Order: sequence, then C-alpha cells, then structure tokens
Amino acid sequence: MVEGDSGKSKSESYNVEAGLQPNYNQNNAAAGAGNAAHNPNNSPSLTGSNSNSTHIDNRAIIQPYSLGTGAKQPEYQFAADNRGYEPEPNTNGKQQDVERVGAGGAGDSSDEDAKHKTPLPPPNRPIVANFERAIELCEYGKFHYILLAICGLVSTSEEMDVISMSFILPSAECDLDLDTGTKGWLNSIIFIGMMVGAYFWGSIADSFGRKKILIVISFMNALCIVASSFSQSYGYFMLFRFLNGAALGGSGPVIWSYFAEFQPKAKRGSMLSFMAAFWTFGNLFVAGLAWLIIPTQVGFISEYFTYNSWRIFLLVCSFPSFLVGFLLFYLPESPKFLLTRGKKDKALAIFRGIYVTNTKKKPEDYMVYDLEVDEKLSTESAVGFKGKYKRMISGMVDHSRDLFKSPILRFTLVSITINFTFHIGYYGLMMWFPEVFNRYEEYEKSHPDQPADICAVTDYVVDQLQKESHNGTCNSDIPQSVFMESLITLASALPANLFAILGMDLLGRRFFLIAGTLTAGICSALMYMVRSSVQNLIVSAVFSGAISAANAALDCLITEVFPTKLRATGVAISMVAARLGGIIGNIVIAQLLDNFCPVPTFIVSFLLIGGGLMCLLLPNTTRKELN
Repeated sequence: MVEGDSGKSKSESYNVEAGLQPNYNQNNAAAGAGNAAHNPNNSPSLTGSNSNSTHIDNRAIIQPYSLGTGAKQPEYQFAADNRGYEPEPNTNGKQQDVERVGAGGAGDSSDEDAKHKTPLPPPNRPIVANFERAIELCEYGKFHYILLAICGLVSTSEEMDVISMSFILPSAECDLDLDTGTKGWLNSIIFIGMMVGAYFWGSIADSFGRKKILIVISFMNALCIVASSFSQSYGYFMLFRFLNGAALGGSGPVIWSYFAEFQPKAKRGSMLSFMAAFWTFGNLFVAGLAWLIIPTQVGFISEYFTYNSWRIFLLVCSFPSFLVGFLLFYLPESPKFLLTRGKKDKALAIFRGIYVTNTKKKPEDYMVYDLEVDEKLSTESAVGFKGKYKRMISGMVDHSRDLFKSPILRFTLVSITINFTFHIGYYGLMMWFPEVFNRYEEYEKSHPDQPADICAVTDYVVDQLQKESHNGTCNSDIPQSVFMESLITLASALPANLFAILGMDLLGRRFFLIAGTLTAGICSALMYMVRSSVQNLIVSAVFSGAISAANAALDCLITEVFPTKLRATGVAISMVAARLGGIIGNIVIAQLLDNFCPVPTFIVSFLLIGGGLMCLLLPNTTRKELN
C-alpha cells in the first residue's frame, strides 16, 4: 500500500505507531551516531565520521502494529533520523540560519499572503515550520486518499447504524409489539446513548489521542449491533441499542477532529465535505441492504428463538464497523494532537512518513527539520498528570471548563444551539420517512386515486392499528415500493453532496448551511400540502438533498471553529446537543404527528431556518488555519 525499502531481515519486526521505526543499524551504534548521507543543494548533512551511508528504514506510516520477535527489543528511532535534519554547525560554533514560517525568508507567511490566500512557494532549504506549513509541504496525495477512505468508512458505518432503525421499525412491529410511542423510543434510544458517549469519548480523545479511541469504539459498536440482533425482547433490544449509541457517540466527534487535523487549509473544506458525503453512501448502502434482505423470508423461527430477516439485516450492518476497527490500525496518530502534547519529534516523523507516501521521495527531501510548538499548550499538557486515570478525569473537567470561558464561550453556545435545532429537523423527519412512505402505501391501497394530505393518511393508519390491536392481529409486511422510495430519497443527496464538495471552499460554510436549512425548512412546511405519495416523494427527496448539503457545511464549521486542544470535546458537546435534538425529534414529532397534525411540520420548518441563520454569529473558517 505504501513505499518502503527491504533492508530489514525477515526475522525482524517493527512498530510504527506515530511514525516510530526500529534502528536497523545496530552495527553502527558502537562506532558512533550516524553516517554521511546524500546532501542535496543546501540541505544540512548528517553528522558523524563513519564512511558507510546510514540506512534509514523508509517505510511510510500506513503500517500495522507488530511486536518485536528477537531476543532483544530493537532500539526505536523516528522514521528519519532527526540528526540528519539539524542545521550544520559552522566554524563559529553557531547554527546556520534557517527559514522560519512567520519569521521572514522564503518560508515567511505575510499578512498580504494570508489576505489573498496565495500559497507559499516551497522552501529551498529545511525550515522550522508550524503545523499548517508542515502539512502543506507534505503535499497532497496517496496518504490523504487512503485516510479519506478509512475515515469515510467510519462515517458510513455510523450512519448505517443510525438509519438502519428506520427500516427495522415497520418490520419489527409484530416481533417487538411496537406502537407509535415505542417506535419513537426505539428511534431515540440510540441518540440517548450517543448523547452520553459523545462527551465521554470526546474528552478522552483530547487527553489520550484520536486513534486509540476510534479503534475501541469501532469494535464496541460492532459487538453491540450483533448483540441487539440476537435480542428477543423489547427491553434487551433497547439496552443494546443504547450501548450501540454510546459507542457511536464517540465516533462522530473524534473522527471529524482526527480527519481535519491531517488536512491543509486549502483543501480542508472540500475534503470534509467529501467525508460528509460518506453519510449519504451509508444511507444508500443501508437502504439497498434493507431492500435486499428484509422482504425475504430468510432466517428461522421457533417457539423460543426467532432470527428472521430484519435481524439478519441488522447483523450485516455490523460488518463495516468490524472492518474499520482493523483498518484504523494502519493509520498514525494525529500530528496536530501530538503537537499540543509537546511531542513534536513524533509529529515530525509522521509528517515525513506522509511526505514519503505522497511523493515517493526520500525523507531527507522533506523541507522541514523542526516544528513550532505552542509552549503554553505543551506545558499545560505535561503538568499535573501523574496517572492515566487522573489524567483522563482532569482532562475531561479542564476541557469542559475551558469551552465555557471567553472567548470560546460564544462559539460553544452557538454551536450547541445550531446542532440542537438542526437535528430536530434532520432526524425528526429523515428517520420517519420510511414509516411515512409505508403509511401512504397503506392508504392508497385502500383508497385508490383519492388524494389526501399527511394528516388524513396518518388518521387512517392510526385507526387501522387500533383495530388490529383489538382483534389481536398484526401485519408487518412492507411493500417493495417503500424501499424504492426510501432509496430515491436518500440518493437525492448525492448531487447535493457533490455540489458541496466542489463549492465548500469557494462559497463558504455559511452559504451552504443557510441555503440548505432554508430549502429544507420550506420543504418541511410543504409536506402538509402534498396530496399523494408521488408529491410526498418529491418533497422528501428535495428535503434530503438540501439537508445533506447543510449537514456537510455544519460538520465543517463546527470542526474548525474550536481550537485543537478543545476540538474533540467541543465537537462532542455539540454532538450531545445534536443527539438531544434527535431524541426530541423522534419522540415528540411522532406524537405530534399522530395527535396534532400538521403542527410538527411547521415546528421543524421554523427550527431549521432559525438555526441555520445562527451560523452568522460564528467566524468565517473558510480556508483559514485550523487553530
């Protein structure tokens, strides 16, 4: 998958966490440190007097973990020996001048450059760089696309787990004895778990790193899905869906922080929008799976145990989570996070590995020999943490407190409000689309060629359910057209996501958020005016496309607005508000639809439009540095 040399013997093993590589030059250790290496142009040379060239294990960082197998654990160095990048001492005993970002020279980033967003020219000698300059000099290529594929698959699996319930509800109605109220709670329990998990995992990720947390929650998520598919009662099913949500709660804030921290500012908006498109892929994939599996008669039913088609569908939905759990081992820790912990050597090793993977050049060609670190952040990170559990608790408390202090307080409150209002509409309607499609099918089957609004359809279906309950009968068969309409609705998000990918860095985050929520809000109000399943499908499809583009913009904006030290926690708290909105949307909106139609459609319309306009209170983060 990546480039590397073959100088290591077959009996040796290596560990490449955060760019660490073993030193295979054991024979040189006794003779002294380092040997001469190729010195292009003005780049500093390796120190030392040994005439043999130093062997640098040049494997790029996308490698799995491995334990040493020799009698003695090999000495670990960074992917490229840092001594080879130190400036060469001159005759006066002083180091040669180097270019520093923001300190003049070829690597300087002036206010005029920033104003016009002109990219800096590549330096002609190794420099001391900040994060933005260092990741820019890695160039953009193979590593970033592999990162996008793996992180995108995390988002795909997360959305599959959330949306899968909307397809299960009509099918599980008889097995779990569901009515509108219990359906609302089943839709909502995963959001309750996500609300709890988001804050917990996000705070831990800001203390211990992004990658390890993502691996843990991916496997936890997959196992909980499998357990829920075997649950035979409503209570156990609710329990495992809650635990499933607790794992998913960490996935969202952590994966977005992790992915953003590898992106140069010129491409961050478009790539975050691209990753948001994986939510659409997850929607389409889960809709297609539901169409293929649920209508079939696969599985078996006995007096004591039932494992029918909708349970098999749920089991299949767990496979992507297992897959990403293994794939994440092949990625490094976030270099931005490592810099906030004062670990600039590990961060620099990762940058070199990214450079090698993207360019297929030698690590010594990477024009950064040292990284700028915010000494205040690194000091704060290193003080007061004597044990990992104390560090975890202290980190959670400190990060939460900092989010509610000026000047971050305004960002936190606006972010919470936008996410709350947005997700009432997003999940309050999107999660119920298959149910609404099914209701229209039932009504039109009994009343062919007779137009009716959503309220008349709902009254008819609720009345039929009450009759079936009194008669002791239950019918959970779902017409094929319901799955087809769901797939069309979710597929409408694809062109909207493509537009967001192409235009996010040109038109800006706030443009897409306001335009998307305004369009979705109008569609929500129009749902009261539709008179047939076809009209309902058209309005639902436009709603899905608009809300998806707005969601991509919201993910970009919320990810970028918080500083690195607080990013995962800030996004997590925003996600807590989002999950609370999802809970209210699924429970309250459903009950209002059955009892006070058409009030919920206008409530959702007002909340979406109002929440979208609140983004004007946040700073413009388009093509800006990540801190």
